[in-house]
Amino acid sequence: MKAQRKTHFLAHLAVLVAMSVLLVYLIHFPIMPAAPFLEYDPADIPILVGTFLFGPGAGLIITAVACIVQGLTVSASSGIIGIMMHFFATGSYVVVAGLIYVKHHTKGGAVAALIAGTLTMTAVMVAWNLVMTPIFMGTPRAAVAAMIVPVIIPFNLIKAALNGAITFVVYKSISRVFDRDFNRNKVSHAKADA
Repeated sequence: MKAQRKTHFLAHLAVLVAMSVLLVYLIHFPIMPAAPFLEYDPADIPILVGTFLFGPGAGLIITAVACIVQGLTVSASSGIIGIMMHFFATGSYVVVAGLIYVKHHTKGGAVAALIAGTLTMTAVMVAWNLVMTPIFMGTPRAAVAAMIVPVIIPFNLIKAALNGAITFVVYKSISRVFDRDFNRNKVSHAKADA
């Protein structure tokens, strides 16, 4: 029975990874005219839903797998640096939001978790853009530093806040589907064991 539950859990994680990759494939567009290479995508929404459902550890697993799959398929042009940037951005969001939501499993806790995750991701991406963007784009670090306040901070705040707000709106509906599926599976396993 434990093996069946583990398989069921992994299947849920795989569905969330697939949703994340599909969303970035279908929806991505620039939101900062000064930096058209910075694109909004809703790929973090299924990852955040998975984090709220299963905890920050599961959220990091979904993040890692989604980053690799996305980096090898729909975002292949960004290569290993794109995979790393995505992992550090989403991973920081997931860890902070997940740890807060585990302790405060309420609507207020969800709001606090998503706000803290948004701020964390934004701060992390300031640092990682200073390190990685000069390597990735071949631009001087000073040019990237000049973009921090007018471009990088607003972009990350907008992207993370929007994904957090959408997650807040859709989480309950999606969690009901997952709970219903999990409970149906639990009943069928109980019958099989009887």
